[in-house]
Amino acid sequence: MLQTISAFDRIGEENAFAVLARANTLSGEGHDVVNLGIGQPDFLTPPHIVEAAVKALQDGHHGYTPATGLPATREAVARRTFSLTGVEISPDSVMIMPGGKPTMFAAILMFGEPGAEILYPDPGFPIYRSMIEFTGAKPVPVPIREENGFAFSAEETLSLITDKTRLLILNSPANPTGGVTPKQEIDKLVAGLENFPDVAILSDEIYDVMTYDGEVHTSLLTYPEIRDRLIVLNGWSKTWAMTGWRMGWSIWPEKLYGMVRKLAVNCWSCVNAPSQIAGIAAIDGPQEDVKRMMEAFDRRRKLVVERANALPGVTCATPKGAFYAFPNISQTGWKSKKLSSALLEKAHVALVGGPDFGILGEGYIRISYANSEMNIARAMDRVAKFLEETEPQT
Repeated sequence: MLQTISAFDRIGEENAFAVLARANTLSGEGHDVVNLGIGQPDFLTPPHIVEAAVKALQDGHHGYTPATGLPATREAVARRTFSLTGVEISPDSVMIMPGGKPTMFAAILMFGEPGAEILYPDPGFPIYRSMIEFTGAKPVPVPIREENGFAFSAEETLSLITDKTRLLILNSPANPTGGVTPKQEIDKLVAGLENFPDVAILSDEIYDVMTYDGEVHTSLLTYPEIRDRLIVLNGWSKTWAMTGWRMGWSIWPEKLYGMVRKLAVNCWSCVNAPSQIAGIAAIDGPQEDVKRMMEAFDRRRKLVVERANALPGVTCATPKGAFYAFPNISQTGWKSKKLSSALLEKAHVALVGGPDFGILGEGYIRISYANSEMNIARAMDRVAKFLEETEPQT
C-alpha cells in the first residue's frame, strides 16, 4: 500500500473551485446556473495585452526566462509601485511569479515549521491556513469582524503575537469581506510591530486599486521601518482580468530574495515569456479598460448590497474594496454552508459559505460581484424566492 507523507494530509483546499466545478457540472446537465462564487472578473483581458502576448510568440519568445523574471517585467513592476505608492524599489527586489499563490507558498514555507506560529486573517483567503498547517506551524487566526468594518484591529492583532510568532499575514482590500483597513489602523500596527522585530510580514495587496467611496489603499511598502522584513504580494489577475494567465509578482527584502529565487529554480523554473511581455503591456499601456471595469464593479457592488439587504433575515455591510460582499445570514436560521449548498442545488445560484474562509465565517456567505448586473439581479431573485419558500436546515 502506498505511504504518503503526513504533511500532505494537512493540506486544505479553496472551496470556491469546488463550487465552480459543481456549478459547471450542473450547467452541463442543462441547468441555468448563475455563478456568484468564483473571484474572477467576467471581462476579457484588454486587447492590447493580448496583442502583446501574440506578438511575443510571433517574435520567437519561446524559451526559458530568468527564474526571477524578465528584467523588463521587473522594471515595469518597480515603475508601477512608484506610481501608486511613491516608494522607489529596486527591480532586483521583484520576483515574477506564476500567480499570487506561489508567493504565499514561498513565504509561509520560509517561516512555518513545527513549534512556530503564523498569524493570518479569519475570515480570509483559505490558502493561508492551508499552507500554514502544511508546514506544521500553528495557525493563529486574527479576527476580522463586521463591527470593525471588516478591517483588522491593530490592538487585537498585536495582542496575538508571542515569542513563537514568525510571520504575520495581512490582506487589505480583503477577500472574502471586501474590507479595507484604514491608514490610522495600519499606523498603529506598524508602530506596535517595533516591539516584535523578529516577526516577518506578508502583505497581500492583490486588490490594491480596487477601492470605492473614496477609500485609498495604504501599502505596507510606505513604512520604511518594516521594509527589511516585509513581503508584498500582488499581480495581474484581478486588476487586468488576467486570472488564467497565471501572472503574479512579489517584492522581497534583500535577505529573503535569494531564498525565493532558489525555490523558483527548484519548483517552477520560470514564468512563461509571452505572459511576462504581456504583463509589461498591462502596466505601461492604457488603463481605460481598468477604469471601465472598476466603474462596472462599483455599480454591481451597489446592486448586491441593495438586493442582499432586502432578503429576509439578511443584512449586508457595504464593501469598500475588491469585488466581494459578505452578507450576514445569521438571522435566516440557516447555517452558512448548508445554505450555500442548497442554493446551488435547488436555486442554481453559486455562492461560497463563510466557513470556507475560516472559523469566524459562520453566519456569512460570500457573493462575488465579478458578474454582470443582469446575472446578479437574476441570482438575487432566486435567492429571495428560495428563502421565502424554504424552511431552514440546521
